[in-house]
Amino acid sequence: MKRVFIVDDEAPARERLKTLLADIAAECPHQLVGEAGNATEALERIAAVTPEVVLLDVQMPQTGGLELAKQLAQLPQPPAIVFVTAFEQYAINAFDLQATDYLLKPVRAERLAQALLRAAGQRARNADKPAGRQHFSVMERGRLLLVPVAEVIYLKAEMKYLTLHTDGRDYLLEESLASIEEELPHLFVRVHRNALVAKNAIAGVERGLQVTSQDGHNERLQEAWEVILKGCSERLPVSRRQWPLVKALVR
Repeated sequence: MKRVFIVDDEAPARERLKTLLADIAAECPHQLVGEAGNATEALERIAAVTPEVVLLDVQMPQTGGLELAKQLAQLPQPPAIVFVTAFEQYAINAFDLQATDYLLKPVRAERLAQALLRAAGQRARNADKPAGRQHFSVMERGRLLLVPVAEVIYLKAEMKYLTLHTDGRDYLLEESLASIEEELPHLFVRVHRNALVAKNAIAGVERGLQVTSQDGHNERLQEAWEVILKGCSERLPVSRRQWPLVKALVR
């Protein structure tokens, strides 16, 4: 039985989807585990109830469906995404995000059933896929070193370099944060524009002070959340944009 969650900022649209789900219950058994009217609320609830499929609107106030889909992909148990929208022009962007299906409103019951069945098949295929690379390749003094992915606490972009931090030492890596985030969203979460953190290394969060601007010798400080990391004394700041996702991970 598939666990389904609905995200749409319009209440009538959510009610329409619930009616359609009831209509196809016999041929496509499922359990509706929740609904939300905005991305922030959706992220927190989805992290708590871990649905298998999310029926997601594209255009919503503040954070849209495409951005929410990127955040959901970084959850420990990411759901399959079925976009449900009145706008066909976002389909290419949706499938770039590995969406299972793209349904145009008004949705027909048979198309919704097809999408749910396709989502179930996609999850089964993903379960059979290998977990991805096991090491980062680092060139150091003419030698190629293999650093186990499981040992990485965080990666941080500094100037022109990407630094990989482990419990034992640091390494310089010739890759980009964006490529690693795209390849390993099940292992790492972006907490700031210049930092990825291993999800299993997050011990919690705490309030700290961040430098927001510098004017000569004067610094302006602002209170903000920071990530507490296992095996590391350094605290990494969490940007306001990434805070809902990090908050969902540490609940």
